[in-house]
Amino acid sequence: MNIHKNARLTPIGRERLVEAVLSGQTPKAAARAAGVCPRTARKWVERFKAEGRAGLVDRSSRPKRLYRPTPVAIIEQVERLRRQRFTGKQVAAELSVSAATVSRILQRLGLSRMRDLEPAEPVRRYERAHPGEMIHIDIKKLGRFDRIGSRNGRAKRVPTKSELSIHQRRDSPSRDLNYIE
Repeated sequence: MNIHKNARLTPIGRERLVEAVLSGQTPKAAARAAGVCPRTARKWVERFKAEGRAGLVDRSSRPKRLYRPTPVAIIEQVERLRRQRFTGKQVAAELSVSAATVSRILQRLGLSRMRDLEPAEPVRRYERAHPGEMIHIDIKKLGRFDRIGSRNGRAKRVPTKSELSIHQRRDSPSRDLNYIE
């Protein structure tokens, strides 16, 4: 629940207001003490009697149904134009509909982004049926350091005749490490 800073009544305050009225105080006196009008006090008492404590919680101000919902024919035209790769603004201009309405329709249809128009490309993987058909060989060279540290804090690499290297061999289907040197 998002209560703004100037709210007169929170759900707890509404509960106190209702308790005051139900304990015998007049709605006018209880409303004056809470800083609201008597009509508001009567409204919360009626909601409490009808729904209990759940009636004292804030409700959504969004309408349950629209006065003039977008006709189904317009929604179908929006979808058809979008599948022809029109942008939202182009669709809105073509159908003489608000861009915000087109945006809501496209989001509802799951077509708000251009990449949603095409099916996702399947991941391409190579697979081998038998072990040993494909082998990965990795070579990692490891440098040797004569001493650690320098003036600027980085290690200096001193070239040597031989460098350490690790050879790995992996089998593709099983991804098992077969050999390391």
